[in-house]
Amino acid sequence: MSGKSSRIDQTTFENLLYLSRLSPESTDTETLAAQVSQIVDYFEILSKFSGDGNPYDAYPTTEIESLRDETVRSGLEQQDLKRMTPEFMDGYFRVPKVLGGGA
Repeated sequence: MSGKSSRIDQTTFENLLYLSRLSPESTDTETLAAQVSQIVDYFEILSKFSGDGNPYDAYPTTEIESLRDETVRSGLEQQDLKRMTPEFMDGYFRVPKVLGGGA
């Protein structure tokens, strides 16, 4: 593997071939080595734009005081649910059968 800006040595390149299940006999290694070198160079270009700051700065913060308060409120009573639908029996809602006979 030869290249002017190659940062991957021959051992690493052979390990990449092994991990990708490529054999040196069935692959044009010079073309593949050039492509790997281009990929490494591309990641070096991208690393110039990787902000050094906190990655969580991109997300808005939420102050704990702005969340809802912890007061307990009463919910619906069972007699209210019985008035809402006739499908409420014995403390449960009746729903249509989901699974067919063949499952």
